[in-house]
Amino acid sequence: MLAVYAKCIVVEKNVDQFLECAKPLIEETRKEPGNISYELVRGIDNRSLFAFVEKWETQESLDAHMKTSHFKTILPKLQVLSVGDTEIAVHEVVI
Repeated sequence: MLAVYAKCIVVEKNVDQFLECAKPLIEETRKEPGNISYELVRGIDNRSLFAFVEKWETQESLDAHMKTSHFKTILPKLQVLSVGDTEIAVHEVVI
């Protein structure tokens, strides 16, 4: 199983639009084969920090996710609303 943490910074004026764009991505991704969980979290101490916290059964299911039309369509919109590059970390779940 894989865990993904994709972190980005969103300035306050873009938060509502960011959440509006993220909602269909989350809804569609949760329906994908191999997806265990897919959530968007927000920092408590830093309200500009958002992160997609994901779990996938396999690398193949994660790769397939990144080829979906909803991912390819929505991700660029989210990136425009974010500051800097999204930091992505992929981990193997060991326990």
